[in-house]
Amino acid sequence: MKVCVVGANGQIGKQVVGLLKESSEHTPIAMVRKQEQVAHFENLGVETVLASVADSVDKIRDAISGCDAVVFTAGSGGHTGPDQTLLIDLDGAVKTIEAAEQSGVKRFVMVSALGADQREKWNEAIRPYYVAKHYADRILEQSDLTYTIVRPGGLLNEEGTGKIAIGENLTRNTIPRADVAKVIVASLTEERTYRQSLDLVSGDVPVADALKKL
Repeated sequence: MKVCVVGANGQIGKQVVGLLKESSEHTPIAMVRKQEQVAHFENLGVETVLASVADSVDKIRDAISGCDAVVFTAGSGGHTGPDQTLLIDLDGAVKTIEAAEQSGVKRFVMVSALGADQREKWNEAIRPYYVAKHYADRILEQSDLTYTIVRPGGLLNEEGTGKIAIGENLTRNTIPRADVAKVIVASLTEERTYRQSLDLVSGDVPVADALKKL
């Protein structure tokens, strides 16, 4: 499967690209927004495409055209204001969904946030971020794409354990970004994740086993 990783230069994105590169069944395409980000992926032998979720739907469509799947890991980050959250985490995501529909890409994996679907669970300190994730997820759910929405808890830069907990109404907890990346890659071809939204934190069940139990 040829997979375009949108936000490939991000912390989760880089790990997803690495796992895809190591796999025998996938070929990653790294979508990055700056020329200076290209070298990192070229050194890994990974094809890149220069585009941004701030671009037009047409340009994003051209960037992902020919791919079998899109993984959306782009985000505005914790150091920008609500305006960038709106433009990247909401409008950028929706434009990518539209581009996927127009280009014939059917498989779409979205990285969201634990509790984004339940307003009463939103963190008031970053409420605009949850608003953006909530509505981007809803638009993806209403699309014709074969989607999976991954909603991880607090993200850590620790070494992954390869073991997770998935379910509804999970206790708010954390998870290494490495394990989120493993879930994303494993879900690409695991049909039990198709058209599903997965709340995700660290747990005791290996990734592949947890997904097969959905």
